[in-house]
Amino acid sequence: MNVSQPRRIRIANGQGFWGDSVDAPVRLVEEGPLDYLTLDYLAEVTMSILQKQKRRDPARGYATDFVQLIDRILPSLRTKGIKVVANAGGVNPSACRQALVEVAEEHQARGLKIGTVTGDDILDRLEELIASGVGFENMDDGRPITDVLDRIVSANVYIDSFAIAEALARGADIVISGRTTDPGLVLSPLIAEYGWKQDQWSLLAAGTVGGHVVECGAQCTGGNFSRWWEVDGWDRLGYPVLEFAENGEFIVTKHDGTGGLVSVDTVSEQLLYEMGNPKAYLTPDCVVDFTSIQLAQDGKDRVRVSGIRGGEATGTFKVSIAYLEGYKATGQLTVSGPDAVAKAKVCADALWGRLERAGFTYEKTITELVGLDSCHGQIPGPPPDVHEVVLRVGVKDGDRAKVDRFGKELAPLVTSGPPGITGFAGGRPKATEVLGYWPSLIPKDRIVTHVDVEEVQ
Repeated sequence: MNVSQPRRIRIANGQGFWGDSVDAPVRLVEEGPLDYLTLDYLAEVTMSILQKQKRRDPARGYATDFVQLIDRILPSLRTKGIKVVANAGGVNPSACRQALVEVAEEHQARGLKIGTVTGDDILDRLEELIASGVGFENMDDGRPITDVLDRIVSANVYIDSFAIAEALARGADIVISGRTTDPGLVLSPLIAEYGWKQDQWSLLAAGTVGGHVVECGAQCTGGNFSRWWEVDGWDRLGYPVLEFAENGEFIVTKHDGTGGLVSVDTVSEQLLYEMGNPKAYLTPDCVVDFTSIQLAQDGKDRVRVSGIRGGEATGTFKVSIAYLEGYKATGQLTVSGPDAVAKAKVCADALWGRLERAGFTYEKTITELVGLDSCHGQIPGPPPDVHEVVLRVGVKDGDRAKVDRFGKELAPLVTSGPPGITGFAGGRPKATEVLGYWPSLIPKDRIVTHVDVEEVQ
């Protein structure tokens, strides 16, 4: 008598950040079975960059790499029935959707359903919300939002997972959103597939943990692993795949034949990523008790995750606000031996001394000797007699002109410093904007999300 196996939903994450491997999601689609492909493009600073792009061009403000990826994999997605969930919409999901429609038309993908989720971007609503009593105090230090109100460049709410789930339940093949939680990209398909409810806290917690494990891509399959020498196949590192059961238990694995390693240790290290209170990991969907998680090796490159407990979500959403905090510039020179370290220190002292004599001081400065102290700081004892070091210097200040002036002082060291100075091919350092991060909260009843699903004709 054959005993049927319980249904499992296979969800893979092919992007841990905007700039991750462009081939990883292609390989995930081509090299093994999947039901869903998730793609995480957004970090806090990314939203500000996208807002700047949108101000310059109303047709921009989304992750353009995503559209290029869909162009590569759309035929396989259609053939294999794989759905895609991505926060690639950035601050302009409608423009991203239009770009996808054009790709779909080129592939003659009639009937493809594209869902968009909006409502997270509250930049244009800030004054209205403040007037209605939302304080937007800084979660870290309690400062009032008025301290930076005239310098804000982006404001986005981490919305819950049920809006994306609604788009999937309405038949969307590809769902694009703006700011969501990273784990929510995985939780949303599980809500849609299994019908999990908003008060099933432990199930929502399980989906959140699954999303947390894979949100950084290959970081749970051997990438950035402390026992890196145990990992094979770095040139073909497999990205993570989750096999999720309806009861919330899941397997972390990767496609057969790929490089990397999935073990209790690799998964454990990723679980600790960005961890605050392990008994109360806050998300817009639930509160997760990470101390309840049980891990067990379930075969080669397979880790079983179970026992996850969750509690009721809070009544607020987190808001990610960015504001202009000043300007910065960095530059570097390569200093060759003999006496590379001593010569690099002479160069640094000369640079700062010349700027001071010219009347320039800065809010912040940094001096690093890459190859000596840039990662581990000052190590007691005499410096090693290294063959070469890279002198890296930088400044931050509210005055852009002062920062630009710093950039003019680096090149002269090539001929007016000690011998053996090279590596100035990168050119003169130029001032760039520094964005400050302002974490805050907003009552959930002040946010309304919108879900649209349209079919390509």
